[in-house]
Amino acid sequence: MNDVIIVGAGPAGLSAGITCAKKGLGVLIIDEYMKPGGRLLGQLYEEPNGSWWNGIQESTSLYEHAVDLGIQFQLNTPVNNIEKLDQSWVIYTDKHTFNTDHLLLATGAAESPVPVPGWTLPGVMSVGAAQVMTNVHRVKPGERGVIIGVNVLSAAIAMELQLAGIDVACLTLPKLNKITKNAAQPKDVLESLLHVSHMAPSPLIRFGSKLMKNDFMKKMGVTFYPKEGVKMWDIPIQLRKAVINIYGDGEVEGITSATIDANGEVVSGSEENIACDFVCIAGGLYPLTELAAVAGCPFYLIDELGGYVPLHNERMETTLDGLYVAGNITGIEGAKVAIAQGVTAGLSIAENAGISGLDVDIQHSIQSIELTRDKAYIQFHPEVKKGKRILKEQWKEYERSVKKLVH
Repeated sequence: MNDVIIVGAGPAGLSAGITCAKKGLGVLIIDEYMKPGGRLLGQLYEEPNGSWWNGIQESTSLYEHAVDLGIQFQLNTPVNNIEKLDQSWVIYTDKHTFNTDHLLLATGAAESPVPVPGWTLPGVMSVGAAQVMTNVHRVKPGERGVIIGVNVLSAAIAMELQLAGIDVACLTLPKLNKITKNAAQPKDVLESLLHVSHMAPSPLIRFGSKLMKNDFMKKMGVTFYPKEGVKMWDIPIQLRKAVINIYGDGEVEGITSATIDANGEVVSGSEENIACDFVCIAGGLYPLTELAAVAGCPFYLIDELGGYVPLHNERMETTLDGLYVAGNITGIEGAKVAIAQGVTAGLSIAENAGISGLDVDIQHSIQSIELTRDKAYIQFHPEVKKGKRILKEQWKEYERSVKKLVH
């Protein structure tokens, strides 16, 4: 029996494990990947103060700290199932079965696929896969690529690919259909980019984004957006073009794009081919919640958080005794927020395990999450604070329903 088991060795899982171990609890962290760090491993970007956020260095530091504290790791170990038996959680893997009274799910996020004709060709991958190949394994996905999907994640990774000496021909939209919806609407994409305009290297772009505060100006911005795109980091961001096909004989050789109008509809006769040897598809991220669903957690669809999230409170406790969540399973945010959530989860676990005097620390850690969120350089969902308010109201409703049942 382990005091605490954490599924997920990303930033949330590692920080939670460290927090628990510092309070004297025995911790086991399980992860399906061969290295600890999760999505943190692929991150590399320059912060406003000029310093660099290097995910490999950050994850190595967290991992070494965890090992020094005596935390045990089971890597290359997918979790197949979890269930509650005799007041304790049972975690099933191919190698062993583990038991604990306190289980934290820090399973992170997964990428949403966007189907594009030709996407089964070798050389087509998710944008996250290209990030891992480049930043983690130091292997170029190709020499010249096109990224389909314009969002915060694809913009950040495009910059990282360029830093690795890879030619990114353009970031462009997918063709409008029932699946792509908002991701293929120039106005919706432009509005999402306005929330990260501070990242733009061009002062002109940063200034221009401040002018588009109302619907009229946004519509004008889309209508007169240059057909060839606006360059950021010398990469064309094309909101008036969409990829209608990926072509190649046994491998990617290029894409066919077409001009689209302000409503996302293809302009007939505007098709053109762009040569490239790899294509990245960027459909965004969603919380990876399967294990929480297996456990029996109630869920709510909150678009502002990226999809369905398990019901939980500010202490990172779910409605199920001894089950906690932290990181992107609670909503898509950056690694720094995940680390802060891990600390809160770790303190809540420690208190529930019988360690007293942690009330003030837990309240401070909850405040730290909010401060970290407010200062986040990259925000994947601009209305994340609204999403958290919705979740908080759902938790209050849950508490009211429990009180009614008790009385």
